[in-house]
Amino acid sequence: MTALSYFYILSATLFILGLKGLSSPRWARKGMFLAEIGMLLAVVGTLFHHQIVNYKWIAARLATGSVIGGAIGFWVPMTAVPQRTALSHSLGALAATLIGIAEYVREGLALGNQRVKMAALALEVMIGGLTFTGSLMAAGKLQGILPGAPITYKFQNTINIGLFTSMLGLLVYMIFVPWAAPMFFILVALALLFGFLLVIPIGAADMPVVISLLNSYAGLADASMGFVLMNKIQIITGSLDGTSGFLLSLLMCRAMNRSAGNVLFGAFGKIEPEAAGPAAEAKGTVRSIVPEEMAVLLETAQSVIIVPGYGMAVAHAQHG
Repeated sequence: MTALSYFYILSATLFILGLKGLSSPRWARKGMFLAEIGMLLAVVGTLFHHQIVNYKWIAARLATGSVIGGAIGFWVPMTAVPQRTALSHSLGALAATLIGIAEYVREGLALGNQRVKMAALALEVMIGGLTFTGSLMAAGKLQGILPGAPITYKFQNTINIGLFTSMLGLLVYMIFVPWAAPMFFILVALALLFGFLLVIPIGAADMPVVISLLNSYAGLADASMGFVLMNKIQIITGSLDGTSGFLLSLLMCRAMNRSAGNVLFGAFGKIEPEAAGPAAEAKGTVRSIVPEEMAVLLETAQSVIIVPGYGMAVAHAQHG
C-alpha cells in the first residue's frame, strides 16, 4: 500500500467516527474535531498523488482558500451560519460541476468506451449544477437578499417535472452517445435552471431543511466525482455526506411536522391540501399566561431552557 492509501484509510475512519460523534450532544465537539482532522489528512494525503508534477498552483490555492475560509469563520456571526453553510454547498457543487466539464472536455472521444465513467460524469454535472444554483437561492433567501416568501407561478410543478425528465433523458442519451457535446452542455444548463426553480417556491422559514437536502445532493455530486477521478476518499465522503444529509432532512421534516414529499418536490410554502380544511383545526387546551405571571416564573426559576423552534424561524428571530 502507498502512503496515499494509508492517509485515505485513516481519513475515512475519522470521518465515520466524527459523524458518529455528532449524533450525541456530549461528543459533538469531539466529533467535529475528528472530522476536521480527517479532512486535513485527506488534503495532505492527496499531495502524495503520483500524478502531481507541480505544487505551485496547489500551494497558492491552499493558501487562498485557508485565508478566505478563516476570515469567513471569524467574521460570520452564529445567526448567519445557515446561509454560510448554503454558500459553502454552492461552492462545492460549483467545483464538482467545473471539474466534470473539464474532465468531459479532456477525455473527449475516449468516453465512448467508458460508459460507466460517462454516467458518473453526467450525474456529477447534473447534481452539481442544480445544487449550485439551489444553494445560492437558499443563501439569498436566508440573508434577506432575495424575498423570503415563496414564489409560485402557473404550471410550476409541470415545468419542474418536465425539466427533471428532460435531464434524465439527456443523462441516458449521453451514456450511449458521449461525443454529443451540445447535449452535454444543455444538460448542464438545464441543471442550473432546475436548481433555481426548485428553491424559489420554498419559504425562508423552511430553508434549513432544504439546505440539509442540498447538502445531500452535494454529497452525491462529490461521490460521482470520485468515480470519475477514481478517488476513493471522495467516494466515501460523498456517500457519507449524501446519506447523512438526506436522513437529517427527514428528521427535520418530522420535527417540523412536514412531509418528506414536500421537501423532495419543492412544495414548501403552500398549505398541504389535507391541512387546509376544517380537519386541520387545532386540538388541545390553550394555556394563556400574562406577562406578570411569566415574570414571576422567571424570577423564581433556577434554570431556563430556550428551545428554538419553527415558530422562531417563521418570525425571523435571528434578525431581531
